[in-house]
Amino acid sequence: MAQVSLYTTRFCPFCVRAKMLLEAKNVTYTEVPVDVDPAERRRMATRAGANTVPQIWIGEQHIGGCDELYQLEREGLLDGLLGEHYE
Repeated sequence: MAQVSLYTTRFCPFCVRAKMLLEAKNVTYTEVPVDVDPAERRRMATRAGANTVPQIWIGEQHIGGCDELYQLEREGLLDGLLGEHYE
């Protein structure tokens, strides 16, 4: 399985879209909700250099948000990137 992690909030449409794409590819991911945990949101912001959600990592590589995830998919690069991080 790909080692993918997403920082999300419950009512974020971009978070939903990112998860839908990953689920369509049968990618298992770890979701870290930040809407009820200010300390976790600060950790996300420090790690990502951004405070918007979602923030997505594949392995140790920071992808960015939903737009960047879909851009990788449009460019045909997402599957290869996911494949580099299979256990």
